[in-house]
Amino acid sequence: MPTTVFDQFTRRTADVTAQLTTLGIPLTVPTPPPAEPNPTDPWASSYTVPVDRSTLAWCTAVQMLADHHHTGIDRQVPATDALLRELGTRGLAQLHSDLHGGAPIDYRFTRCPYCSGIGEDPTQPTCAEVGCPPQYEFAGHEHLCPVCHGDDYQPQWFAEEHMTELAELLADAIAKSEERDSLRYRIRTLLRRRTVRT
Repeated sequence: MPTTVFDQFTRRTADVTAQLTTLGIPLTVPTPPPAEPNPTDPWASSYTVPVDRSTLAWCTAVQMLADHHHTGIDRQVPATDALLRELGTRGLAQLHSDLHGGAPIDYRFTRCPYCSGIGEDPTQPTCAEVGCPPQYEFAGHEHLCPVCHGDDYQPQWFAEEHMTELAELLADAIAKSEERDSLRYRIRTLLRRRTVRT
C-alpha cells in the first residue's frame, strides 16, 4: 500500500498520543484557574490559550524536547504546554533555535522539525482556518509552514551554490590583496628612495 509524505505526520501524532495514553496523561490540558483581576491594569486579560496535546505541533515539540534532553516525553509535558500556550506553532522555530544554542537556523540546510522539509503546513489547513483573503481561496496558493516559512530544504543544491559563491568571494579577495600588495610595494619603494636621497 503506497504511503504519502503526510502519513509520517499522522504516525508522529499517533505515536505520541499512544505514549501519553499509556502514561495516563490526558490529551486535553486542564485550564488553569482564572487570574484575579489586576486593579492597576484594567486592560489585562485572564484568558488562557487552550492546549491540545493531540496536535502535530504539540507532538513535534514534546519529541524535540525529549530527544534533546534524553528523557521520556512525560518529563517534557509541562514545558511543551507552556511553549505552545505562549508562542503557538510558531514557537517551534524559537525552540529549535534555542536547542541549537540560540543560533539562527537555516532551513535550507537543516530539516524543519514540523514539516520535515516539505515547506508547506503539514496539517493542510483550509483558507478559512488560516484566514486567507476570500479571493485566494480558489487560487491554489500554498499555505507555507509556520516554522520554516517554506524554505526549500535542498542541502546538496544549496551547498554547491554556496561553494560557487565562496569561490568567487575568495578570488575577489585574492585579487584585491594582490592589488593592495602591489600598491604597498610601490609606496614602500618610493619611501625608501626618499630616505636614501636625504
